[in-house]
Amino acid sequence: MARPVAFWQKFGTLAQMAQATVALLGFVAILFQINEIRSNNREAGARQVYLGYTDLAFKNPQFSAPDYDVIKKRPVNEQVQYESFVSYFLYSCEEAIAAFADKREWQASCDHDLKNHLRFLCDKDVGDPTYLATYATQTQQWIKASMVQAGVTPPGCQLRKS
Repeated sequence: MARPVAFWQKFGTLAQMAQATVALLGFVAILFQINEIRSNNREAGARQVYLGYTDLAFKNPQFSAPDYDVIKKRPVNEQVQYESFVSYFLYSCEEAIAAFADKREWQASCDHDLKNHLRFLCDKDVGDPTYLATYATQTQQWIKASMVQAGVTPPGCQLRKS
């Protein structure tokens, strides 16, 4: 006749169960660490890119606070420089907003700077509708919403008088 099997005999000794629990907790802790490292790296990268943008803005005040009518009359190479400046700005905002989604000050900073470039982005969207498609959907929506809010609409792409 078979003797009844105790709970611990089915699943191992108490020490084995404790060891398995500790191993599982260690594995979960490693997953949390990996996630935290990934988040820290993304934040550090976003800060680096945004610092690059602010350095570029400092070195090129004619682009950071542009007179768009003057830029349109400049030689093509300066217009291309301005387009690259705006592209870098949008990329740095994409990175910062994605990395710091819970910190509104990054969005506010990007909103503030975007106003200076809405006329260019409107003109660019009219002349090359695929241009905005090179950015993330969230960025495209942000730009279009900012244009609507500022009253920047084709064909003139002028800012609404406040």
